[in-house]
Formats: sequence, structure tokens, C-alpha cells
Amino acid sequence: MKIRRKLYLVAYDVREPRRLKAALHITRRYATGGQKSVHECWLTAAERGRMIADLCQVLEEDADALLVIRLDPRQRVTALGRAVTPTDPDWFYVG
Repeated sequence: MKIRRKLYLVAYDVREPRRLKAALHITRRYATGGQKSVHECWLTAAERGRMIADLCQVLEEDADALLVIRLDPRQRVTALGRAVTPTDPDWFYVG
């Protein structure tokens, strides 16, 4: 049985370098692409919940921002430059 993941953009704005590094470390466990503080993540509902919970432990509500957007699967993805169009591969390593 293939697990169906959905494509999300995960973006954050973190004011303190230590929290920024921690947020990057957490998000990169789930990311398949992205740059700086915006990442492409193929996630199941459980993975999305775990990632958000982990990020909420690191981020400060009054100082930082987190945005998780599910991309519409009906839309065509356009990759520019050296970018690679994101696809849902047969397997993922999360961790």
C-alpha cells in the first residue's frame, strides 16, 4: 500500500539565530526541496502534525511566524532555472 502524501510549502520567519537554526533542522527532516526559510514538503497528516508540533516547541509565538500551505494538486507546478519539479516519490526517509 502506497502512502499518499500531499505537497505543502512550509515557511517561517524567526528572529533569533538559535531558534532559526532549530527550525531549519526540524523542517529539513521533512523537506524535499526549498531554499532559506521556505521548503517543499510531501507530508502525510501525521507527519504534518508532528512537524508543526516540533516547530511550535522551538518558535516563540510573539516573535516568530510559521506558515504551512497545502498546494492544490490540480495546479501545474512550474520550475524555473535549475529547480526540479517536486514529485511524490515511492519512498521517503524522514528523520
